[in-house]
Amino acid sequence: MSIATATFDSSGPEAGPRSEDYLWTLNFGPQHPATHTTLRLVLKLDGERVVDALPEMGYLHSGFEKIGEHLTFNQYVTVTDRMNYISPMANNVAWHHAVEKLLGIEITPRCTYIRTIIAELARISDHLLCNGAVGLDTGAFTFFLYGFYQREVIYDIFETLCGARFTNSYTRVGGLSQDFTPLVIEKIRTFLRTFPKTLDDMERLLTRNRIFVDRTKGVGVLTKEEATNRSATGPVARASGVPRDLRKDEPYLAYADLDFQVCCASAGDCYARYLVRMQEMRESLKLVAQALENLPAGDINVGMDERVARPTKQQVYSTIEGTISHFELSMANRSFEVPCESSYAAIEAPNGELGFFIAGDGSDKAYRARCRPPSVLHFAMFPHLIRGHTLSDVVAVLGSLNIIAAELDR
Repeated sequence: MSIATATFDSSGPEAGPRSEDYLWTLNFGPQHPATHTTLRLVLKLDGERVVDALPEMGYLHSGFEKIGEHLTFNQYVTVTDRMNYISPMANNVAWHHAVEKLLGIEITPRCTYIRTIIAELARISDHLLCNGAVGLDTGAFTFFLYGFYQREVIYDIFETLCGARFTNSYTRVGGLSQDFTPLVIEKIRTFLRTFPKTLDDMERLLTRNRIFVDRTKGVGVLTKEEATNRSATGPVARASGVPRDLRKDEPYLAYADLDFQVCCASAGDCYARYLVRMQEMRESLKLVAQALENLPAGDINVGMDERVARPTKQQVYSTIEGTISHFELSMANRSFEVPCESSYAAIEAPNGELGFFIAGDGSDKAYRARCRPPSVLHFAMFPHLIRGHTLSDVVAVLGSLNIIAAELDR
């Protein structure tokens, strides 16, 4: 710990330093129990009050974007799992949504609905961790356990679906790696039936808890104008009164066919961000139920004519076209044709707008691959939200933004 200078002339958040004397510099992270990931903040403190904060972008540097220029469009899905590793299914959907836009591919109706279901289950899982961690950081350990048990239930669904609980790598160009089975559908229906009661219990535990309300209300306020100017998206923006939601504003997958509400608040503080996420989980349950009951029949992958998805085993064993297509895609290192163009596509991920920019050069790999992760922009606004607050408020504000360090990779 090093010492610089400055003190405050009062204890209010709006007070400023009156002199350069006794200002402390403190590293918050990278190994702090309230960060939940490997990120680093440099705080300048006057006693317990935060004068300034410097978020270090890309502290957990893995070169994710550059790797996208060296792996094929199907191989790179394993890297997207490691970006926001709290909701990897949503990352899978976002990546191949962008690839398919570049290639001009329209996926099958069944694939569209299945991707919608897994994206909403990933949203619930992400919000459970975010709100559970905020509760844990402010002293509500029981609330945290309720949330994590339900995350395990969702992990069981994903494991039954694709064999992986955590890093799923489930989507493919033009489709999916596996179809829904009766057991997967049964487990999803069981979750839809049992989770609302747990959600009610969680709200009774925390929503009116005096300690939690005092720790979060009026803390880390982001106004509607600031949210817009600072490019906030997702629950962070909607908690400040910005009603933007790509599922409504720029519909993709099956969202145009489904009925749901965009959850908003106006206070823009940590408590409002908590409330928005709690309500969004209820809306996600509605979306999953509608999509599951209206799940179309048919194939999960586009046909062989597209030359992008691997043929089924039946097609490989019974047709010469299927054998040739499987050989070219799996063994001959010949991939599909990619136009020499660029495209950007985004989805409404649990944390906000998650987009990928891809430039093609005719090869089976991206010439340029860039990501627009929500955590980068939300972490950048952290100094604005925390100035003038106390050191104990750092964990509440940081938790309410749900910063995932792997998304900060630059």
